[in-house]
Amino acid sequence: MSNNELASSAFDASQIVFDEHYVDSGTEGIKLYLRNKRRKDHKVLLAEKTIVMVHGATFSSGSLYDVPFNGMSFIDFLAHHGFDVFAVDVRGYGKSTRPPEMQAQPDLNPPLVSTDTGVTDFATAVEFVLRLRGLKAVNVFAMSWGGTVAGAYAARNADKVVKLALLAPQWLSDVPIPIDQGGSLGSYRLVPVKAALARWLGTAPEYARERLVPEGWFDLWSELTLSEETWQDDREQGKLRATNGPIQDIRTYWRAGTPYYQPSEIRAPVLLLHGEWDIDVPLDLARAYFEQLTGASYRRWVEIGEATHLALMESHRMQAYAEVVRFFDEAFKPE
Repeated sequence: MSNNELASSAFDASQIVFDEHYVDSGTEGIKLYLRNKRRKDHKVLLAEKTIVMVHGATFSSGSLYDVPFNGMSFIDFLAHHGFDVFAVDVRGYGKSTRPPEMQAQPDLNPPLVSTDTGVTDFATAVEFVLRLRGLKAVNVFAMSWGGTVAGAYAARNADKVVKLALLAPQWLSDVPIPIDQGGSLGSYRLVPVKAALARWLGTAPEYARERLVPEGWFDLWSELTLSEETWQDDREQGKLRATNGPIQDIRTYWRAGTPYYQPSEIRAPVLLLHGEWDIDVPLDLARAYFEQLTGASYRRWVEIGEATHLALMESHRMQAYAEVVRFFDEAFKPE
């Protein structure tokens, strides 16, 4: 039995509470969706045991963090280990409200949902959790574009972040970034979800592709991901509407040599996770980002072998899961 199967077999979904919240965003007509999972016996509400998560530039928090591979998702794993886990969908993503411009043809409006908007929505989600649980701070987890959102939030709100864990956050790049396909940008783009597997596997060496994504996992992931697409025609064609604001910000900030925020201003302990075969955030970018975390009370870098940008959904996912739990759980303080 694999490590994944061992971990899943110990997980009892019946012991997990699943709540859903729709939160006012501060923009009329726009609601933010937060999923929450915790153990039924989770009674003591502590900042150190609460996590708020946000997704990347293309897929929602449900798509990235809550697909039950072998019966257990990343959020399930965190909840099983005693955490009260909240995951927000920024407007335009997942089960949050789509901006009205997403109903029009993409060339009729500029790129939607900038990083500024992402940070605002994430801050709204954190404030909701703080009020709901009567807390003053939370742990934060994010990946990719979400790493920018969460990193900027942590840099500007040191008193509200206990610890920060990031998987493959964005950083400055002097070479093209794969998610930006070039050309003019409309308000959103159509992502061919069903065709994503070939690109996903193509980022790994040929010898490892067969075992990177276990059988059935991609079908489960794509089914859940497409179920959140609100436009039926796109959904039936296997496509997802994803906003282009994050792509525009790649051009405005990361490819222009202008950081959106300064990682050195983050004061919380930071865990940086990175996959060996990540081509979206290559090794040199991860190293450069880690070197900028000079203000963190302590920092740790964990490299996940034989993993891509989507390490949380691959055969070695348990390495990343376990490192996040260990980091958030530990009472370690630097001398």
